[in-house]
Amino acid sequence: MKSRAPGSHADRSPVADSPVIQVRGLGKTYQTARGALHLFQDLNLEVEAGEMVAIVGQSGAGKSTLLHILGALDTPSAGTVTCASTSVAALSTREAAAFRNREIGYVWQFHYLLPEFTALENVAMPLLARGMGKSEALPAAAKWLNEVGLEDRGEHRPGELSGGEQQRVALARALVCQPRMLLADEPTGDLDGITAGRVFELIERLHEGHGLTSILVTHNMDLALRCTRTLRLENGRLTQITEVRRDSGQAGSLG
Repeated sequence: MKSRAPGSHADRSPVADSPVIQVRGLGKTYQTARGALHLFQDLNLEVEAGEMVAIVGQSGAGKSTLLHILGALDTPSAGTVTCASTSVAALSTREAAAFRNREIGYVWQFHYLLPEFTALENVAMPLLARGMGKSEALPAAAKWLNEVGLEDRGEHRPGELSGGEQQRVALARALVCQPRMLLADEPTGDLDGITAGRVFELIERLHEGHGLTSILVTHNMDLALRCTRTLRLENGRLTQITEVRRDSGQAGSLG
């Protein structure tokens, strides 16, 4: 068994062994010029502690919207969403911001690093946002840059880094607050195949080493099938994919 990194959440046990993420009867409806668009209707999902779940599906199926709802960035039209024993939909704007900072690490397809700040400063931002002083935040950020293999890039600005390095900085920033959950929306979508594979391997290592519960949205089926479970979002419902993994050298994609 792999050893857990100091400060990880591997020793956290959900209350009464309940799932870390539990979705019941989720609905999301948008009003359009043509009438109501029902993106989800009665969608259900449970994710246990330590799972790494991939969600695949055609473009426009609602994968990113689902991730936003799980992460308290959007609200459902119906149903309940519980993450880390917190009823996400019931949070106020301020409470949702605090919840995200405390419990969730986000990684998007684009890194969204602040170009005027160094890699070290970008990683430290979530700690500074929660009120930590620079004297504590910067050393903590430096440890996470080391964790993602960029200890010698701390003083570089995003424009001086490669695409893979930028995404590694984004991963360090997502996890510097030691959240319980990692939500990743196409985290390798802007990278070439070789770099995408390396970044995904890093995500796997961080997931395991820090006792995370992770949900990844991806179009790459080969990467998706390396997760604990692979779910397809289609017609507002989630179904589990059970097909055999393809050779990792053959790139697969959806949508």
